[in-house]
Amino acid sequence: MALTIVSGGQSGVDRAALDAAMALGLDVVGWCPAHRWAEDGPIPGRYPLRETPSADPAERTRWNVRDSDATLVVAPAAPSGGTALTLEVAHDLGRPRLVVPPDPDRLGEAADWAAHVVPEAGRLNVAGPRESEAPGVYVAARAWLTDLFTRLRQR
Repeated sequence: MALTIVSGGQSGVDRAALDAAMALGLDVVGWCPAHRWAEDGPIPGRYPLRETPSADPAERTRWNVRDSDATLVVAPAAPSGGTALTLEVAHDLGRPRLVVPPDPDRLGEAADWAAHVVPEAGRLNVAGPRESEAPGVYVAARAWLTDLFTRLRQR
């Protein structure tokens, strides 16, 4: 599967998705708020993200869902805030969506789902909580997403 990962670059799951994908040589794209805003400072330039006209993170969220074939939310707890908005936008746009914790027992389910809903050479939006909302989520999500993306590349 030739997969492109879409993410907004926020700390936590967004950044884990970009780092995991880039380490595996997958294409990454996405929108980030104006001035590359993230809670931990400007998003580093090594991430090939385009800035939205607005600094409002909700615009970034909407545009990343819009520009993807499906959205995977990696969340250790019930989605809230921007993560809940991501799911709402995906629902409103009729995009497939799945919410899973970064649990190795759920890896097969996520891989099967993505293989089914993301077309060959498709775009998978990956989202989830910021690091401040779920401390430690970056480390857990990066390891889990590395395994997921490896499985998807082999399909």
